[in-house]
Amino acid sequence: MLSFLGSLSLPVAIGVFVLCALIIATVGTYLTGVVDRLADRTGLGEAIAGSVMLGAATSLSGITVSIAAAASGNAELSMSNALGGIAVQTAFLAVADLVYRRANLEHAAPSIGNLMQATLLICLLSLLLLGTWTPPFTVFGVHPVTVLMFCGYFYGLLKVREAQQDPMWQPKRTRETFEDAPDEDSGRRSLSVMWLQFFLLAAALGLTGLVLERSATAIATQTGLSATAVGALLTAVATSLPELVTSIAAVRRGALTLAVAGIIGGNAFDTLFAAASDIAYRDGSIYHAIPQQVLLWIAITLLMTGVLLMGLIRRERQNWGGIGFESVSILLLYVLGGVLTVMT
Repeated sequence: MLSFLGSLSLPVAIGVFVLCALIIATVGTYLTGVVDRLADRTGLGEAIAGSVMLGAATSLSGITVSIAAAASGNAELSMSNALGGIAVQTAFLAVADLVYRRANLEHAAPSIGNLMQATLLICLLSLLLLGTWTPPFTVFGVHPVTVLMFCGYFYGLLKVREAQQDPMWQPKRTRETFEDAPDEDSGRRSLSVMWLQFFLLAAALGLTGLVLERSATAIATQTGLSATAVGALLTAVATSLPELVTSIAAVRRGALTLAVAGIIGGNAFDTLFAAASDIAYRDGSIYHAIPQQVLLWIAITLLMTGVLLMGLIRRERQNWGGIGFESVSILLLYVLGGVLTVMT
């Protein structure tokens, strides 16, 4: 239906790409408020709502890009978009840290749910990396690692929920620690209207992501850039704009736990991009069709997530110029990944 976008001239393709990015950013802003109110009204709390609802909804544009690329046989663009998106979203959390001036975001928003989500993300990324070293065996075109990733994700969510309901670890409360307290105003809003708003905004993100993928493919074809560079540094950044916008919006609303959970939980959900892409990819195992550049982003993302996890546990209170040491390290690692991608 949108195949004509692939034949667009370079200026028009860039214009469509920029327009889609602006739409994604705008929709993401409104989505934050809706999810914050739903978290209070449903009793899910910001950590679960942020990781599942906000993380999944803001990822729809990205997963649309990855699945569409995989279905068209472009495994490199599909996987680089998925993994590049996780990396840039982690970097966006460091940007959100700059917005919150009172203390480091990792210190102000302690949550056992966020710790568990970060650990789950590391496990899923490791499983994805392991898939590239297994035999290229498939059943109906689907690699066994794909099934394991879906099962591991949903099992991990159950463990996150259990850890929040009966925590065996409690953060030390300080003057800068943010308390996740429900907003009294949320109880006066219609729950059905809020759910309708959520699904409509999420659908808008998904449709925009489909158009974005077509324009990105046209840009890659006409500029000669590698699919990995386009996926990891172009479509991944554009489709991750909702995470940046929603994180900053959440910080400004005082929903700090939601801001952190939206990124970390969204990253864990985004690993399923690869699993869904393997199903859409009909030429065998997608894990065995990706180049070394894509594996680079798995390594970079694992390292960034490990640094973030240490920051969440360490909870450094002081910062330099409004940003903590872990956030600086995460940004530098992302820049390193971009430089290595362009050089190779």
